[in-house]
Amino acid sequence: MQKEPYLKHTITIFLLGLAVIVLLNSCNSSKKEDKASSETEIQTLTKSPPKVPEADLPRYMAEGKKVYKQVCLTCHQANGGGVSGLNPPLAQSDNVLGDKNRMLEIIIKGSEAGLEDNRSEYANVMQGFGMLGDEEIANVASYIRNSFGNKAEPITVEEVTSFRSANKK
Repeated sequence: MQKEPYLKHTITIFLLGLAVIVLLNSCNSSKKEDKASSETEIQTLTKSPPKVPEADLPRYMAEGKKVYKQVCLTCHQANGGGVSGLNPPLAQSDNVLGDKNRMLEIIIKGSEAGLEDNRSEYANVMQGFGMLGDEEIANVASYIRNSFGNKAEPITVEEVTSFRSANKK
């Protein structure tokens, strides 16, 4: 009969010990998550250029951002970083910051696999977006040329219209 209270005490102590271990482990893992979350937040903040409030953007930038979200974001990502080896980044890209007609050609006609940019090659084919209107193309091109750390002269609707006229098949 004396073994029964001893057994109850042993089980109670064991369960309390187990509860303490679980509690300590959950506190420790939450600290790890907080630390990982903080590191991710710091990395995100250091990689992204400062955001300009939508109301302060020129109209072509706000409209270009809408088009970018609809047709470009999936491949070129929200930060314009692209996908390594597949879709080129738009930040500090020769195709974005260089000759305007080169950028318009890529947007309107698309590009074949093997597109080279800044000495890297990208495997995905980009479809052409010639079905977009001249204003939409001017807006999205200008948005890309002035986002993701890029600073370049905007592309006008007239330049898009002129490019299309000169490059009719």
